[in-house]
Amino acid sequence: MTLEFNIDAQFYMILQVARTLMVKVKRTSRHFGRSWLSPGPCGRYCVPGRRMQTRSQISSNTRDSTDNFFHRLPSELLDIILGKLSVLELSVFGMTSKDITNYVVDYISSQKWTNKEIFQNFHHPTYQEQQATIGHYRELGLLFKRCTLLLPTEERLKFIFRRFSQIPCFMLEHCFVQGCLGFACLGSFLQTLIAGWDELECHRVFNFLCNLTDILSKTEVLINNKPGAHYFEEVEIRLFYRKVLLDPWSNRLEFHFWLIELLKPWPMVSQAHLLLFLYGPLLPEGTIGWQELVERALPHGALWDLAQALLLLFSKLEVKGWFADSILAILEELTVIPQPWHVENVARLLVLCDSHLCYAFLASKALNGHLQEISRLIVYIILVCEKDGYHMNWAVKLVQQVCKVFSSDPEKFLFLQNLENMFAETTRDFFELSVGGNLVEDREIFQTLSILLDSSARFHAKFLHMFLKRPEM
Repeated sequence: MTLEFNIDAQFYMILQVARTLMVKVKRTSRHFGRSWLSPGPCGRYCVPGRRMQTRSQISSNTRDSTDNFFHRLPSELLDIILGKLSVLELSVFGMTSKDITNYVVDYISSQKWTNKEIFQNFHHPTYQEQQATIGHYRELGLLFKRCTLLLPTEERLKFIFRRFSQIPCFMLEHCFVQGCLGFACLGSFLQTLIAGWDELECHRVFNFLCNLTDILSKTEVLINNKPGAHYFEEVEIRLFYRKVLLDPWSNRLEFHFWLIELLKPWPMVSQAHLLLFLYGPLLPEGTIGWQELVERALPHGALWDLAQALLLLFSKLEVKGWFADSILAILEELTVIPQPWHVENVARLLVLCDSHLCYAFLASKALNGHLQEISRLIVYIILVCEKDGYHMNWAVKLVQQVCKVFSSDPEKFLFLQNLENMFAETTRDFFELSVGGNLVEDREIFQTLSILLDSSARFHAKFLHMFLKRPEM
């Protein structure tokens, strides 16, 4: 009985020593972190290679005392100690010295530890379980980040994904459960792992993932086929790109980098197609609503994510090889996939894209002489403003800006005449549609007609008021 008590007491003392060392490392790393995590010239953090060379010098006194103490322990006892530490404690303990890092790496390489910590239940979790599992993978990301610090990037990724590729929910075409949490957990892990890495290292991560999953060739098959022909694969690739590479980043700069990485390998038409894979509207059953874009007007929320992605691309044109004309061409291609969209959907997307991109798109068409097309779009933009509660002053200023594209008064008058004629033509179209068809469709069309008349009146009142306020009037 006394012997058992002494062993337990000694083990408790050893565990306390380990935790004391971790506290020392935490305190040292707080001061140390200000140098090795400082931003580089391009605004991103210094490369992992540089951190490796510096991190090993955290505290020579701590390293020496750690080596002398833990070298005397049997490996079995050290495994027991490591098994008592949480994932976060293990990640800090591995920073105490190079030898302890090697102990930790050996420990987390065991199948027993992998089964306990990496294999989790990703299917049908409650909200609390979902948050806990994602948080657990965030902590695992920190553990693998710290214990592989001395390895080159390629070796780090091979070491990590040798274990993670064993999980079906992390790989394409291996899990068929709707609502699986696997990709979200992998994204949380990856974000923590590569936080602070420079763009070259992140590009290597992207290439490694592409080779591991063969996702580029799978994407190419979908892009070259009719939209919706392989609906399950479309949604799976969408989820992988979104949950693993895009959604985890709240920082717009990081998000922009990964979005550009996904689009760069493809020609412009394929970039538009891929953007719709990523951000096109989802139906309640979880498939992408290709035909809904063509056949009916979609609500505000269905096009929000797509608009935000386009707006981010348009606002970051300093990226090499990307210009305003490129984004406008992509937007033009978007609105004819799989066929020309319902005009209200195009108008709603332009409204969601904000003033600059909306004006640039309309001005480009005005310069190319497409008066009928831009007049129809503006009528529907005015309709969307009335439907979705936007201030009509915004539409009035937009028309005023488009007018300035035309150099002569006759050209401006022709544009305004086309716009007024389009108001009349669109009103007649809605009226004719409301005469025939079933009761539900009649009611919806008549409601839209009423909104169009209200929006027309509101727009013209604001438009005339703008001219009345001019000094010469």
